[in-house]
Amino acid sequence: MKSLKINIAQNTDAEKLREVLMQIKGVESVEMIDEENPESELKKAFHKSKEQLKKGEYESIVNDIFDILISPKQK
Repeated sequence: MKSLKINIAQNTDAEKLREVLMQIKGVESVEMIDEENPESELKKAFHKSKEQLKKGEYESIVNDIFDILISPKQK
């Protein structure tokens, strides 16, 4: 699988851009990540993974990563 990273201006309607991108043939999903938001979903997942590693919960980490990759949450 290949991915494409697009950086947008602050005044851009991100939801509308997501809708337009989903109309393009070959685009399977569009995930919006707000890097300005310190509590974005991806950052939460990494923090949770660190805690699971400390506790030795390796199977939980693998399951969580697959859940994030297979069904990303749409904002």
